[in-house]
Amino acid sequence: MKIDFEKILAASKELKGNIVNTPFVRANKLSSNFNTNIFLKLENLQLTSSFKARGACYAIMKHTLADSNRGIITMSAGNHAQAVAYFANEFNVSSTIIMPEQAPFSKVSRTKELGANVILKGRTLNETSDFVNNLAKEKNLKLIHPYDDYDVISGQGSIGIEIFEKINELDCIVVPIGGGGLISGISIVAKKINPKIKIFGVESDLYPSAYNKFKKKNLFCSGDTIADGIAVKTPGEKTFPIIREYIDDIILVDDISIENTISNLFEYERIISEGAGAAGVTAIIENSSLFKNKKVCS
Repeated sequence: MKIDFEKILAASKELKGNIVNTPFVRANKLSSNFNTNIFLKLENLQLTSSFKARGACYAIMKHTLADSNRGIITMSAGNHAQAVAYFANEFNVSSTIIMPEQAPFSKVSRTKELGANVILKGRTLNETSDFVNNLAKEKNLKLIHPYDDYDVISGQGSIGIEIFEKINELDCIVVPIGGGGLISGISIVAKKINPKIKIFGVESDLYPSAYNKFKKKNLFCSGDTIADGIAVKTPGEKTFPIIREYIDDIILVDDISIENTISNLFEYERIISEGAGAAGVTAIIENSSLFKNKKVCS
């Protein structure tokens, strides 16, 4: 299966009524402070408080049309886990979620509350992969991968459709990268609608996995980060070719800068963001000369 703009547009139409068309706002104070026009897509107001709801919903919708009696399985540190559990419940499908042993307790608890069978295994998503694949085969479960799935990418790409419904004159879009599902979907949409737009990916400097492949580097990739949602050691096999084709550059940000951005977002815009969500705005702030006088969305 290939993915293109038309498939993402179709996914966006099918998602209407099942997910939230989240607010798109200008960050007035931050824009003034850093001499740019910063626009924010507030996916923290999405169902289950994350963009992950889009991909999970669309993938589960497609699955239930094909085989509604077959249970689903996934691995996630938190946001995708909650999204899969929520929509599995909505579409009456049993769900098994494998979460790292180091996953935040609050996210584990919320995932269980949504009705999923939660199993804690390994320290990172990469360590859980073999266990998940073996369990999926043993129990005949459908894997809804957090990012390396074309239906998931299509669902995340609906954000791009909604952005361009609000504004056509963007100069840049800045997107955090974990496994790459979000930036893959958005970049396909953005480059189709405006081929001249610049797409920047953002990673934690502790997990520069896509950065290493994109720039042919070998930076160390490990550690505890406030941006746990993008702490991925290996980009997706499906997502990275899209990243390589469509995005213009990848920026690294550190935890102290992300923490400062979380504080700035609350102080100046009254927006509460987790670390991964704040990484894009961090890149804009830390590279203000690159984005000066530009219309930038994150």
